[in-house]
Amino acid sequence: MFVRITTLPILRFTLAFALVLFTATWLSAQVLPNPTRPVPQPSPNPMDRRNDGIDFGNRETDARTRLVLKKEKKEYEEHVERAQEARDLAAELRKTYETARSFNAADHKKLERLEKLTRRIRNEVGGSQTDADPKELPRTQDEAVPLLAEMAKELCDEVEKTPRRVVSTSIIDQANKLIALIQYVRGPHD
Repeated sequence: MFVRITTLPILRFTLAFALVLFTATWLSAQVLPNPTRPVPQPSPNPMDRRNDGIDFGNRETDARTRLVLKKEKKEYEEHVERAQEARDLAAELRKTYETARSFNAADHKKLERLEKLTRRIRNEVGGSQTDADPKELPRTQDEAVPLLAEMAKELCDEVEKTPRRVVSTSIIDQANKLIALIQYVRGPHD
């Protein structure tokens, strides 16, 4: 009996050890990848170079960027041309008024065009669609028309010296004053 008692715990220990060894081997095969075989990585799309956050230059992206910049530059040049046209219209209106001391139908069309140009300039730099609030208007047309030409020139100068993509409160303020003055000069002709 003595022999049986001592072999039984050894047998149990051997079986338990074998079970633990078998379980550990089985779990390691399930959890850990085979080190000799690499884990497959998803292949990066050759058209999308932003997978790792680095863009070394994609022709399509570069072309789009150039087109956007070209469009923005063209829009800015048109914006400056509108300001120059407004300045020129105001100067023409001043000369006409100085010679005739009144406006004819063609001059009223020019005043309307000047107001539209000024509103568009204001809106493109971030101004609102609200009507201008006149604060200090001249008392007579004789004072208003030269001031109109001067303010249009100041607006053009502001637009020319302001870079693209800038919301300029000085341009908005100047445009609002000019719109109020144009409306005053146009009078009840609308």
